[in-house]
Amino acid sequence: MLNKSYYLIPIISAIISISFWIGFNINLLPEEASINAPIYDELFRILFIIGLILFLGMTILVIYSLFKFRKKTGEIGDGIALEGDLKLEIIWTIIPSIIVLIVGLYSYNIYDRMGGMNELNNHHQIKNLKSEKIWAGINQVSNTNGTNNPLVEVSAMQFAFLFNYPKGDFISGELHVPVDKTISIKMESKDVIHAFWIPEFRIKQDIIPGQPTILNFTPTKVGKYPIICAELCGPYHGGMRASIVVEDPSDYEEWFNENKKTEV
Repeated sequence: MLNKSYYLIPIISAIISISFWIGFNINLLPEEASINAPIYDELFRILFIIGLILFLGMTILVIYSLFKFRKKTGEIGDGIALEGDLKLEIIWTIIPSIIVLIVGLYSYNIYDRMGGMNELNNHHQIKNLKSEKIWAGINQVSNTNGTNNPLVEVSAMQFAFLFNYPKGDFISGELHVPVDKTISIKMESKDVIHAFWIPEFRIKQDIIPGQPTILNFTPTKVGKYPIICAELCGPYHGGMRASIVVEDPSDYEEWFNENKKTEV
């Protein structure tokens, strides 16, 4: 009869294969609508696969233990306790440590590729903020000149988002942006901590009172997407939502010209 350890190889191989197949063929995330989304989804896929391997492995181990170590007829007590197994202690210390280290390094790489480690662009959008300390969020590096990026000022308050377009001198309750163009938003809170979250863009940034934040993103798909406050900000936090409308450049220009104030 084969040693029991030989059965572990096909079982572990099957668990890993099933986990990878599910991870690469089943998508639990909303549609990708920004240049950051595919980058973020890489990390989610890896974490999902690791979670599946652990879940399936532990489930099989628990089911096996229920049958293998169940109390036999006539047995009294709980049996001999597992104690002083140095090999087991080393295994369950080293393996999780390696996994956490790899995930941490990979997460840093993903955050850097999304622009989280980049400094703020020194363009006209920030020149008027000399007296303020700006807290950078995601800052994408674009091949285009940063001075051409549309700037929108976002004000978060209990319990709404307001969007000010300084160039057109008007305020909107809905965020409109052109597709395939880097957008810069300056966010500030009027009262408590809020969070600016667009699931389809894979971006989320806290908005902290007294700490203006610049966040850059590039939408890649025309459509209407929800903006959600992801920070508990009061009793009506669940209703603090807005929408971002991604339009073709011509449609955006038409909407912008209809809403901007006409110079007299």
